[in-house]
Parts: sequence; C-alpha cells; structure tokens
Amino acid sequence: MKKPRFRLAAFAGTALLLASAFAPAAAAGPLECRLSFSMSGWSAFYKTADGTGTVTCDNGQSLPVRISARGGGISFGKTRIDNGTGRFSGVANIRDVIGGYATAEAHAGAAKSAKAQVVTKGSISLALAGTGEGWDLGIAFGSFVISER
Repeated sequence: MKKPRFRLAAFAGTALLLASAFAPAAAAGPLECRLSFSMSGWSAFYKTADGTGTVTCDNGQSLPVRISARGGGISFGKTRIDNGTGRFSGVANIRDVIGGYATAEAHAGAAKSAKAQVVTKGSISLALAGTGEGWDLGIAFGSFVISER
C-alpha cells in the first residue's frame, strides 16, 4: 500500500511544478513596453498618417507593427515624424498593445516641429513623443491604430 501513496505524492508534486512553469506572465506584474516609430501624413479637414515601428518590452519580447492615425476636425497640413517614441502603461502581454486608441489633439507647427500626445485603449495608455518636419494647424479627433506587421 505504500507504493500507491508515494506515486500519488510524486504525481501531485510533478503536476504542481508543471502548473507553475506554465503560469500566465500577467501574474508577474505589468510589463514595461516602448514603441519606436516613424510616420508621415497630411490633413485637409480629414487627418491621415501611416507608419511603422517596433514594440519592445522589458521581458525581451519585441513585435514589429504598422501604425495608422485617422481623424477629422478643422485640420490642415502635412507632417513627418522621425524617430518617434512611445511608452505604454497597463500592459500585461505584448499583444495587448494591438488595437485602436482614442485620440484628441490641438496642433500647430511649421518647419521643424515636436509633438507629444497621450492616447488610450481601455486601461492601456500610450504616451507618444516625436520630432519631424512639416506644417499643420487645427483640432482633430480620431483613432491611432497599432496592428501587427
């Protein structure tokens, strides 16, 4: 009778060890993730911009992404952002960054310009910053969409 008890205890210990090895990463806490990107676009009442970037997280994961921004309002101009950066908050998994973020902005710039903006998607926020060239003036509302490349 002692053999079945030993086997049961060994099986339970092995099952517990395996379960802890495959526990979700979210249990470790939120990830620190950043976005590096470039994009360009134009606006004439309707604002549009497209670009590419890479999301990297402190757990070593990275994800190449496409970025698009669309919106409407009273907006005119043409812009390009090079070497843009973003910092995410509220991310449990790198794939959480994929999706559409709500935006609202007032903008004005000429020649060399800088821009900073925060966009949100549920509990996830993304603080964006970048420098570039172009000219723009207006107020716009819309979406900032990140998709996998």
